Amino acid sequence: MPAAKRPPAFVPSLTQVADFEWRLDPAPGMRAEAVVFGGEELVRGIEAEALRQLMRVACLPGLAGRVCALPDMHSGYGFPIGCVAAMRPEDGVVSAGGVGFDIACGVRTLLTDLDAADIAPRIGPLAEALYRAVPSGVGRGGGPDLDARRLDASLAGGAAWAVAEGYGDARDLGRIEWRGALPDAAPDEVSPEARRRGQGQLGTLGSGNHYLEVQAVEEILDARLAGGFGLRPGQVVISVHCGSRGLGHQTATDFMARMRAEAPRHGLTLSDPNLACAPASSDLGRAYLGAMRAAANFALANRQIIGHLVRGAVRNLFPGAGGMPLLCDVSHNLCSTEAHAAGGRRARRLLVHRKGATRALPPGHPELPADVAPFGQPVPIGGSMGAASYILAGAPEAMARAWGSACHGAGRVMSRSQAKKRWNGKDLLAELERRGIFVRTGSVADVAEEAPGAYKDVSAVVAAAVGAGLAAAVARLRPLACIKG
Repeated sequence: MPAAKRPPAFVPSLTQVADFEWRLDPAPGMRAEAVVFGGEELVRGIEAEALRQLMRVACLPGLAGRVCALPDMHSGYGFPIGCVAAMRPEDGVVSAGGVGFDIACGVRTLLTDLDAADIAPRIGPLAEALYRAVPSGVGRGGGPDLDARRLDASLAGGAAWAVAEGYGDARDLGRIEWRGALPDAAPDEVSPEARRRGQGQLGTLGSGNHYLEVQAVEEILDARLAGGFGLRPGQVVISVHCGSRGLGHQTATDFMARMRAEAPRHGLTLSDPNLACAPASSDLGRAYLGAMRAAANFALANRQIIGHLVRGAVRNLFPGAGGMPLLCDVSHNLCSTEAHAAGGRRARRLLVHRKGATRALPPGHPELPADVAPFGQPVPIGGSMGAASYILAGAPEAMARAWGSACHGAGRVMSRSQAKKRWNGKDLLAELERRGIFVRTGSVADVAEEAPGAYKDVSAVVAAAVGAGLAAAVARLRPLACIKG
């Protein structure tokens, strides 16, 4: 007797409701509207599983309003990458799958007084100096070992702790979200195994899509905003993309297992085991939030230390680099407590999950530092290796349309394993060098994972975010040198 055929997996359908905005057609179990932002070509390229994941997120209890997918959306674990969902604390859930494994992964961008022409003759030595200064790759890394007391201090104090330890300048803190440390962190909720994995990893890049990139401002797209951010044509800037390393990954692993195990006790049926969650008001929900905030602070301390190491390496070669002020430091994978108005109600505190999404506060928002408040929050958008990156600014419409959020990068169209089968790392490095982009890496083979063809067109992603009213385009950056694990 032939085996019964499985019915085809349900694929949610989309209806366009505005330029650059599409609504997921209602499906059984959805408790909130789900929308996708993007141009027609980007939307056509979204995988069916990413749309199914978005639909499942829209079925979670306690949603305060619409669930949003940004133009760099692609499938992930539980939540799709490029997804934003806001929960009511009293009856909603907090999801470890909605934050992801690399807690508070994000981008830090430093400004310099250098021009691209200043560094062109010495771009190779600069890349080598940065590679030596900032440890990268899989494993322990080369950062400072911390005893239990200092590790707890880093988990509680984030970048502010790092500054107190002599890494960077207190002026940096004004350009970091939450002034460098999420409040209400609970270091005691971080497991011994997560702590062990974090030892020696502060001040290290890691591997995968993490990078340290030397860039030049290729084009100013809004002169007023660029002037407000201190950007000018030809200027050299340096961006760092990394997160909470093994400590954050283990924290996510620990709590996803606990959330799966406790789901029946809370009356939760998980349509996807990676959509692990717990009631935000439960002991487990509060424990996760405390541990996640501690891991996020570890990520903020990590980027603060890396920024200090980068400044030292650049100034050794180029004394004219200036003070190298921090433009911004923003996180992409987080659940943060924020004030939002929803459904015509007065602003209230909500738990906003952003997975592969950047907070993009509009001009005048009270949480912005005074010197950038007239212009909106700076939002760095990383392109694929060898492609352009962008600086955007938060726009007023983003608060109502996407919980004050914008995209975070180009967004993958191909898995890492698929990319390694299609491209050869050595050939890719040679091609980038022919284009004048110097890459320094500890694994030539793994470079293929980050081939430009494995990602969406970042310019199309940015155009969609701007067209949807989520952000304003400020400047386009071109890569000069890239450091990868």
